[in-house]
Amino acid sequence: MKSTLHRAVWLSALLLVLFKPQIQAQDQPADDLRIRFSYNNLSLDLAFLDLKINYRLQFEFNEADIRGIRVTSYSTGKMYLKEGLALLLKGTGLKYELKAPRSVVISRYDPAAEEQVAASAFQPEKYNFSAFGTIKDANTGETLPFANVLVRGTTNGTSANVDGYFTLFDIPSDTAVLEVTYLGYHTRYFRLQPGMNMEKLLIEMQDMSQQLAEVVVVAEEEEKLLKASTGISKMTISPLAMATLPSFGEKDIFRSLQLLPGISGSNESSSGLYVRGGTPDQNLVLFDGFTVYHVDHLFGFFSAFNANAIKDVQLYKGGFDAKYGGRISSVVDLTGKDGNTEQFNTGFGLSLLSINAFAEAPFDKKKGSFLVAGRRSFQSNFYGNLFDSFTQNNQNTPEAPQGGPPGGFARQNVRPNSFFYDLNAKATYRPNSKDILSFSMFNGQDNLDNSRDADDNLFRRFGQNLDFNFQRTSTDLTKWGNWGTSGKWSRRWSDTFYSNANLSYSNYYSERDRGDVTNITRSDSSFTVSNGNYEYNNLQDYTLKLDNEWKTGKNNQIEFGLQSTYQDIVYRYTQNDTLDILNRADKGRTHAFYLQDRLVLAEKLILKGGLRTTHYGVTGKFYLEPRASLSWLLTDKFKLKGAWGLYNQFATRVVREDIQQGSRDFWLLADDERAPISSAEHYIAGAACETPKYLVDLEFYYKDLEGLTEYTTRFVPVGFGPDRTLNYEEFFYTGDGKAKGMELLLQKKTGRLSGWVGYTLSEVKYNFAAFGDAPFYANQDQTHELKVVGNYRLNERFTFGATFIYATGKPYTAPTGYYQLQLLDGSTADFFEVSGKNALRLPDYHRFDISATYDFHLGRTKANLGLSIFNLYNRRNVWYKEYDIVEGELLETNVSLLSLTPSLFFNWTLK
Repeated sequence: MKSTLHRAVWLSALLLVLFKPQIQAQDQPADDLRIRFSYNNLSLDLAFLDLKINYRLQFEFNEADIRGIRVTSYSTGKMYLKEGLALLLKGTGLKYELKAPRSVVISRYDPAAEEQVAASAFQPEKYNFSAFGTIKDANTGETLPFANVLVRGTTNGTSANVDGYFTLFDIPSDTAVLEVTYLGYHTRYFRLQPGMNMEKLLIEMQDMSQQLAEVVVVAEEEEKLLKASTGISKMTISPLAMATLPSFGEKDIFRSLQLLPGISGSNESSSGLYVRGGTPDQNLVLFDGFTVYHVDHLFGFFSAFNANAIKDVQLYKGGFDAKYGGRISSVVDLTGKDGNTEQFNTGFGLSLLSINAFAEAPFDKKKGSFLVAGRRSFQSNFYGNLFDSFTQNNQNTPEAPQGGPPGGFARQNVRPNSFFYDLNAKATYRPNSKDILSFSMFNGQDNLDNSRDADDNLFRRFGQNLDFNFQRTSTDLTKWGNWGTSGKWSRRWSDTFYSNANLSYSNYYSERDRGDVTNITRSDSSFTVSNGNYEYNNLQDYTLKLDNEWKTGKNNQIEFGLQSTYQDIVYRYTQNDTLDILNRADKGRTHAFYLQDRLVLAEKLILKGGLRTTHYGVTGKFYLEPRASLSWLLTDKFKLKGAWGLYNQFATRVVREDIQQGSRDFWLLADDERAPISSAEHYIAGAACETPKYLVDLEFYYKDLEGLTEYTTRFVPVGFGPDRTLNYEEFFYTGDGKAKGMELLLQKKTGRLSGWVGYTLSEVKYNFAAFGDAPFYANQDQTHELKVVGNYRLNERFTFGATFIYATGKPYTAPTGYYQLQLLDGSTADFFEVSGKNALRLPDYHRFDISATYDFHLGRTKANLGLSIFNLYNRRNVWYKEYDIVEGELLETNVSLLSLTPSLFFNWTLK
């Protein structure tokens, strides 16, 4: 059998050769020989055979070195032999050497060793000097923010800034090798040479996905999705590698972040981040410098950010630097793509839910570039089914309160009509080597129509059947969106001093109109009940920031800056079109200054201290926020770390307790009266052990929380008549809380199989005097959460991904009864009597997702096709419990999250 297969392979090669144009062998030297070839997924040994027959070349190689390597490569016309061989072997880990006139020797290539050997061919001319430069993508010209640069063989290193610019001190000689790393890119070993301009270094890096344009190889090196920083509680994820993770057909940055330890991964209904017991509003989310106040699309199925428009994601889970302020939990800093500075490029993607596209190109002789990216959903059957999963009640028999007999259930017919879209645009211009001007814009919006009709089935009570009919028409219209723009000027004043000035505008708006009309018909009577509410929230943010970086030497870096913000927030909540529950218009200014110093001692201990001070115009007070952190490298693999800091938040999102349908929330400005200023004190300690292949990272955290605010009408006094005026502003309640936990990350970084296991043990408790003397569990509390994430590259075409999430159940509040009140207009409203705050727990949550991605070529363009299956074993996880009143009975319904959900996606790019 093996012999037959062997003959078949060689026969295929001969057929290939017979049908190729024959090129007569020439007698010119190998240096002058020109070759032409076109291979599509051909094994390398057959490619060598083709060149041997056509050009009389002799190849010498070790079969073990080339086994399993297949190439997809095209020569652009006739190429010199050296150019053609370099193109053919690019990315394979192989090198060539010309021996006899037509003899080519193929061997393994060790880039680090080659660079060292090459460096030794030069005699150093300079010692202990500084170098400055920029790190870019070799294909697009995009600068690579926060890339790491290390002098190979030493511990001397640095990181680039947000514009890819770096300063490296005390380089031992001008023949040293710089090791440059960036998540999603091949490691670059950049050899310095005498005579090189050390003040204008340009280091170009090759991203891993670009290999497919020329050479496809089965190799050990894999695209890493996740990188733990040398800092405290800081992580970086790669937008390039996200396509391999299970999803709803979209590369989703925030869904990927939810797979990390310390961030809740069981929130299918929100792509917002619950970080270390915090809530999404307590996270500072920055996109090119402007603040984004809401990050959801379609009930939280997707985040509002298009991965095609983003090149870098930095996550700070706690203990973040003094340059960040205004939030008490975490920071997500997103840097948008500048656009291709080398050539025009475009692409599009299609899933069962949406279509997206992008285009990018240079202008003005490559001094500038622009990028436009957009995404819009469409009403497919899959979209409707997905929408139903979150808006249609489950047909379960509800439980009657107080241990009574079961009641009936109303089936609901949902006719969703909704869409979302987002648009990104960015233009960047570099008039000279010192200045960068950029303008960035983001706009996203959701329109949801969750209106529905309900009818009855047989109602059972106390063992007797009472036939009655009811019909309900419910209106539920929701619209929300974000608009953000920023203009940035970056200036390199000197090789060691850098500034960024950013002027930005951000607008978040939401509007919800919800009500219903119920007609109840019995054998002897009929009547109609109407009720509803309307909510409107609009937040505008105008911000001016100036950030400065000053590297005073190898072991010291100072950062300082200013920030001024003006916010205008409106919130209105009305019931039954006549009663204003809340009607607020808040305006306020904050002015902040920060100073931070990073000091390295003995190349082992990194100390960072900072102070941020903020003046808040609403209260007229100054708020001091000192912060400190350390990282102690005990060995080249093991380190200890810790951080402490104070944080304040002035714009807060208040939870409005809605017993009927979960919790709602709205933004307002703190005034230290109804809504206090939120504050947190972070304590973090941990250790990490890292090798080239593995990472073990352990962190403990503790947070003291103050100034938490919740709004609820559960304590509305009973017994007032229609003539009494009720001040609903009185129902803001404040409290404090504590969050503590432990996070463990085990990561395998390289190889065909890569991924991580994350475990979180945590507790979040709040204490509100209005809810009793005893602390209660916060809505987002989960004691245990386990996540397993894996990617497996089977070969050069197929990649498989899988994720598993297990989490203990979240707490919830249940009603125990209800009563009615007559309002001023003569209508009546239902109010619930409730149990202890979050006294009950939902069932445990778990699910398993898988995905498969196939990469291929369409001509010389690239494409991939994928399948993803969400919740493979169809677990019915409970989202929340919904309560309703029908004929004097309190009905409870489990509203479940997504069931088994497959999705398909297709992506294509020109380059």
